[in-house]
Amino acid sequence: MSQLIEHSGIVRNVNGKHIQVQIVQLSACSSCHAKGACSAADMDEKLIDVETDNLDYKVGDSVILYGQSSMGLFAVLLAFVIPFLLILLTLLIINNYTDNESLSGSIALGTLVPYFLILSRFNTKLKSRLKFQAKKLTA
Repeated sequence: MSQLIEHSGIVRNVNGKHIQVQIVQLSACSSCHAKGACSAADMDEKLIDVETDNLDYKVGDSVILYGQSSMGLFAVLLAFVIPFLLILLTLLIINNYTDNESLSGSIALGTLVPYFLILSRFNTKLKSRLKFQAKKLTA
């Protein structure tokens, strides 16, 4: 059984079946009792687009966003793991053929351009797979 990712948020915009939910993303430091003495406390507000069949949402409503944890792992794989491996493998392969490290590094970084262009071609398919759902909080 897969686990759920949950975030509480507030509806900021309603446009038909699409709502925008503002969530506050907190780092582990933000809940620390010594955060006032440290500059590492991090808090970030994000707007998440959610498609819903429920038309009862109004601006200011409190909601819970939820999705499968496998969705988060898949996003991390696409955004961080694959690009890292792509750079590393390209760097190792090109470095065997040339002694110019700056050329090897530039080519390795350049491999990210076609990778992210390919990802952008699959944008609608990825949006359907990486989708949050909303549930209204009742007071």
